[in-house]
Amino acid sequence: MKYGLIGKTLKHSISPEIHRLFGTADYFLKELAADEVAPYVSHGDFLGLNVTIPYKKTVIPFCTGLSQRAQRCNSVNTLLRREDGALFGDNTDYDGFLYMAREAKISFLGQKVVILGSGGAGETVAAAVKDEGAGEIVILSRKANATPYSDTEKYLDADILVNCTPVGMYPKSDETPLKLSAFSRLKGVLDLIYNPLKTRLLDDAAALGLPHASGLMMLVEQARRSEELFLRKKIPQERNAAVYAEAEALIRSKK
Repeated sequence: MKYGLIGKTLKHSISPEIHRLFGTADYFLKELAADEVAPYVSHGDFLGLNVTIPYKKTVIPFCTGLSQRAQRCNSVNTLLRREDGALFGDNTDYDGFLYMAREAKISFLGQKVVILGSGGAGETVAAAVKDEGAGEIVILSRKANATPYSDTEKYLDADILVNCTPVGMYPKSDETPLKLSAFSRLKGVLDLIYNPLKTRLLDDAAALGLPHASGLMMLVEQARRSEELFLRKKIPQERNAAVYAEAEALIRSKK
């Protein structure tokens, strides 16, 4: 078991199937409690790891090196074990998110982008849209370092809305973080959730005729980029379509 995924709760993960399609047949899942992360990432038997909620920031202090992208996003979702045993942290969520936006034909150039959630995913999205020329970025969160949801005059004029929270995730698929009808000039909606394939938020976006995409596109592309790092070889992006189709069918079959 040389490559895998760590996180707190992984029972609904389809990452092993996706990584198998990209070339890693023996990809494992390892659920860790908060106090188990440090000993595992420091001494575990692996060559590479993906990292998911809630440990994308937790693993940073255990890395002796970070890519510039991981530093800017303040989030690591890919760990590589170097020959000397040291850990290098990278962020392929960045690539996945921008791929997802391009597939939905959503541009951030000059747009007001409202991001729901100030965790690792939210910071990654903020860095990505800034690099793409967003005109204004507003992060909504219940945490003290962000705009509160109650401060509606600061975000209801958004052009693009990005959900980086778990609100609407299976099995609570009937929930939605915000009502899109309240927005005055919305042009596109992106939701990082991939199960369900279409959240209630995206159903609402479709009903309004807005460009939109689910997190499955992001999951597939970040996995492809992680596999390139794990296997140290290029994997054509054209393979994403076939992998996406199989991943979509897998999610549907588990309902």
